[in-house]
Amino acid sequence: MAVPLVLQYEIEALLAEYAAVLDAADLEQWPEFFTEQCLYEIIPRENYDRGLPLAIMRCESKGMLKDRVVAIRDTMMYEPRYMRHMISGVRVTGESPEGITVEANYAVFETLIDDLTHIFNVGRYLDRIVRDGGQLKFAEKHCVYDSVLVPNSLIYPL
Repeated sequence: MAVPLVLQYEIEALLAEYAAVLDAADLEQWPEFFTEQCLYEIIPRENYDRGLPLAIMRCESKGMLKDRVVAIRDTMMYEPRYMRHMISGVRVTGESPEGITVEANYAVFETLIDDLTHIFNVGRYLDRIVRDGGQLKFAEKHCVYDSVLVPNSLIYPL
């Protein structure tokens, strides 16, 4: 599918800024990448491919994303860590009145303060992006991870 270079650039810039916010642990800014009515989920590949809705994290509105941030900041106990996102292979897979569908690969690395860096999670983003107030925002973000196993320390969004 031929995509105008300006649109490709805008989408790649959106994903790069998304990763930068998460890597900086600026979680209060994370919900601002989404529309008011949105879907965000972290789901195993097997469930996604079978159309099964069971996800390890699922938020169905911007308000739920904000609640997730409050939970991470105020109620969860976890060891400090640094996360680093690598996003590649960004492809526009469709355009319709409902938005732009985009697929990209991701790898997230985790570094605990006193440990070596390791691969935390790998998969692909399946996004539906729309223009909202002149800005591109996620109406849907499916983080489809490849492994059946996930660390029990998955507290941050991917």
